[in-house]
Amino acid sequence: MKIILASKSGVRKQILDKHMVDNEVIVSNVDEDEIKESLLAEGANPLIISKNLAEIKSLKVSNKNPDRYVLGADSVISLNDELVNKPKSREEAFTILKKLNNSVHYLISSVCISINGSMVWNHSDKSELKMKNFTDALLLKYLDNIKTETLLAYGVYQIEAKGL
Repeated sequence: MKIILASKSGVRKQILDKHMVDNEVIVSNVDEDEIKESLLAEGANPLIISKNLAEIKSLKVSNKNPDRYVLGADSVISLNDELVNKPKSREEAFTILKKLNNSVHYLISSVCISINGSMVWNHSDKSELKMKNFTDALLLKYLDNIKTETLLAYGVYQIEAKGL
């Protein structure tokens, strides 16, 4: 049975393909920023935000595709238990990199599988990351070597773009 990947993440698709999981992509088109803002206003932490985004993506696509398994996923970065959002500009990317510089932070990933509009499985996990201590000049040079579309789409330090 072909599963539906409710994500536009090329890396998630590559993982499924690598493991020969028959899949097709149907992007959920949820407004992630609106959901994050709403959850933050309610006091949600980054783990809850990641979990909710994965579930919302999965359920939205599942409701429109009965009798199909739908995989929704989301990852966020947390620093001091606060959400680190994707940058909206190169200046904001530099500010984020400065905060992450020489700091322990977490990549929180959540996955949800639904069928017939009901969640049947979900899981969240976090990986501890520590960025090395870089000079401002090196951070700026790093940012200069990244296309703006890629920088803003994938996040500050290119985990997906580098295939890591």
